Amino acid sequence: MKQYILIIAALFLASFAYTQSNKEEIDLMQAAFGMDKKAVVADFVKPSAVQKDAFWKLYDEYETQRKALGKERIELLKQYADQYLTMTSEQADVWTKKVMDLQKKTDNLIIAYYTKVKAISDGIVATQFYQIENYILTAIRMQLLHEVPFLRKP
Repeated sequence: MKQYILIIAALFLASFAYTQSNKEEIDLMQAAFGMDKKAVVADFVKPSAVQKDAFWKLYDEYETQRKALGKERIELLKQYADQYLTMTSEQADVWTKKVMDLQKKTDNLIIAYYTKVKAISDGIVATQFYQIENYILTAIRMQLLHEVPFLRKP
């Protein structure tokens, strides 16, 4: 798992600076992991042969929604970078509320899909899904906290 933190941190730094589209996100993931995110998840989540097709169909659905939230995260980071030196109290409040809302949406998405994965598989597979997705998300959040400078009054 520790190797995943380092890889995800490198991926995040690269994606923070350069990601403009899903294609670039995929390219960066492949460069960091030598494979795409789905392959990383496949290395960790182990549905049975009977559960496999249903799991991956559901996972692809989840990834579509997660990527949409990821685009929102990138836009909020761009907004922060653009306004960082001149952000007013009101702008900071609006931006922070958007970040908190996005965090809730992301957490709720993982929770919703935990339930869906459990319904088509079992508690072990659902827990594996929950663990790896939270692991990746937590690594990204930690890297954000480490890399994004604290806001100061202009």
